[in-house]
Amino acid sequence: MWHQKKGRKLGTDASHRKALLVGLTKELIKHERIKTTEARAKEMRTLSDKVITLAKKGNLHSRRQALAIINDRSLVDKLFTEIAPRFEERNGGYTRILKLGTRQGDAARMVIIELV
Repeated sequence: MWHQKKGRKLGTDASHRKALLVGLTKELIKHERIKTTEARAKEMRTLSDKVITLAKKGNLHSRRQALAIINDRSLVDKLFTEIAPRFEERNGGYTRILKLGTRQGDAARMVIIELV
């Protein structure tokens, strides 16, 4: 049974799913707006909100925790110096999902996910 199970499988195994979500989160931090499928965006939203919450704390421990997730020092620096100060007054909900329609090839629902 599927009771008490969180998250979407996204058609992959666990390691590929984790790598996919980390890669999408990196691109969101780099470009602040990306186009992807709706299921990926909704799943990625939890990871990106977690990383931004770590950046809002701003201490060394949270920087190391974010670096363990993102694994790119320049993106972590951008996250802590540029993105986190924008969300000081905000308690969660750092991303916005805008629906675009369906993709022509496989009719997957496409969205734009961006930082608020």
